[in-house]
Amino acid sequence: MAAITPISGVASTSTATIRAPGETSQGSGFGDVLSQAIQSVEAVGKNASQSADRFLSGDSAEELHTTILATQQAQLSFDLFLQMRNKAVSAYQEIMRMQM
Repeated sequence: MAAITPISGVASTSTATIRAPGETSQGSGFGDVLSQAIQSVEAVGKNASQSADRFLSGDSAEELHTTILATQQAQLSFDLFLQMRNKAVSAYQEIMRMQM
């Protein structure tokens, strides 16, 4: 029986730091973190698609449960990214509603 491995790539996006105004950032900015998250979701989706293609082509190395797990991982990854996007949009809209 194969060992269960955790989903990687998503946890690394939560290491943001708050900087003082005017302070330059040496690390990655919001755009870089967002870009990495999108690439991670795309890679998981591509892996699931390739797994399904290998299964449907009759490749003996690809089993049904592996294909289903890859597809579910891609779906969960996309759902998590979509919820993060919704929270970011909601926070932006809340900031725009603030009166100065």
